[in-house]
Amino acid sequence: MEIDFTAFSLIANSLAKRFLSMYYVEIEGGAFKEFIHSDYFAAIGAKKEGKDFFFMAVKDAHKFLHPDDIQNFIKNHDKETILKNLEKNDVYSISSRLIINGKIVNVRFTDIMCDDKKHILSGVENIDDEIKAKMEHERNLLSAERMARRDELTDVKNKNAFTEYSQAIDGKIKKGAHDFNFALLMCDLNDLKLINDTRGHSFGDESLLKASRMICDVFKHSPVFRIGGDEFASVLTDYDFEQRERLLEALRKESDENGRDRSGPQLASGLATYNPALDTSFADVFNRADHEMYENKKFIKARKNEESSKKLDNIETPITADRKRVLDGLFGALYTVAGGGYLYLNDMRHDYSRWSLPLLDDFGIKTEYMYHADSVWIDYIHPEDLKAYNEAINKLFCGGADLIPIVYRARKRDGNYVLLATRCFVLNDSDGKPEYFGGIIVPQ
Repeated sequence: MEIDFTAFSLIANSLAKRFLSMYYVEIEGGAFKEFIHSDYFAAIGAKKEGKDFFFMAVKDAHKFLHPDDIQNFIKNHDKETILKNLEKNDVYSISSRLIINGKIVNVRFTDIMCDDKKHILSGVENIDDEIKAKMEHERNLLSAERMARRDELTDVKNKNAFTEYSQAIDGKIKKGAHDFNFALLMCDLNDLKLINDTRGHSFGDESLLKASRMICDVFKHSPVFRIGGDEFASVLTDYDFEQRERLLEALRKESDENGRDRSGPQLASGLATYNPALDTSFADVFNRADHEMYENKKFIKARKNEESSKKLDNIETPITADRKRVLDGLFGALYTVAGGGYLYLNDMRHDYSRWSLPLLDDFGIKTEYMYHADSVWIDYIHPEDLKAYNEAINKLFCGGADLIPIVYRARKRDGNYVLLATRCFVLNDSDGKPEYFGGIIVPQ
């Protein structure tokens, strides 16, 4: 077959950068000739010209195609399929993968009908960059979609995802579907505002993160959502649904232990099960679960108050609400001046003190408010430093100093001792009697 390469020179120049190879093919007999050369195809024995292009392409497919793509190529790049598609459009393409020097290269086999309707141009285009760009675009879309439905802090699903999820369930309920079961768990992180106010928002964020992990660890098979500042929800199905009461008990047990030991977040929780005979919408289940959560929150608070009342039975002069408010006000001022950290302040009339949360958490002290705190803290001081500590305290209360530094070792939660420098002070009343005793403790 004779080809006027002068006539094709402009075409060849414009296509050469895009195509690995290009053939000019006679439709009737299949005669062909290469006018864009590929060293790769030459290396595998592909002919530069011949009598039957369509037969050659199918016969040699196993030499250059990825094994998983051979059957698709044979099926969709035979003569009949190419011509059938070119009758509809002047261009027909299929994508595949080549194996070049042991590496996979994404390509597009493109066939173009010539104006004379007697010939086609058949080329192989390298589309690696195009495929990579497409994959990157799809990853970005998936990432954007994921971020739109994920809570940035905790990495559980967010309120948008919860709304979509609940609407899907709501649609089933309103269509009268009765062949599915689910339960809704609602959780609230207790004292988040107090944590933010006294320890800072970074510690509050850490508490939210721990709370989300705690829920996820118990309800391993269910989606968990953060639906508010301190509120979480989980829709229970399958295994978690069948085990819902046992899992709720496990969550509440861990929460109670955290509250007693100050070892982690304390959660109020409520659970409601979908009842097709009773519930006409997802909101019905939500409202019951929310109500149960707040009942649990009230129970936790009442139990805490009861435990505090029992402790008061052994106190000769329990602190009054007014005195406690004064103590809290002074403690807040001290916390602001000190910039946080390890602090304590004691109302000496009632021997009632407040301790900062960082001090409690790092040393494993169970409560920020306590009577007779000296009997508690003394157990943390290194035995070899007790004498010097007590002498310094006695000097302070005997009027030897208004502010005194004390350096000693104290035992942290992990059992290791840390060196502390405490600036202790006494505030006297109008009669000159000690009324408040406090300290700022700085690790050395």
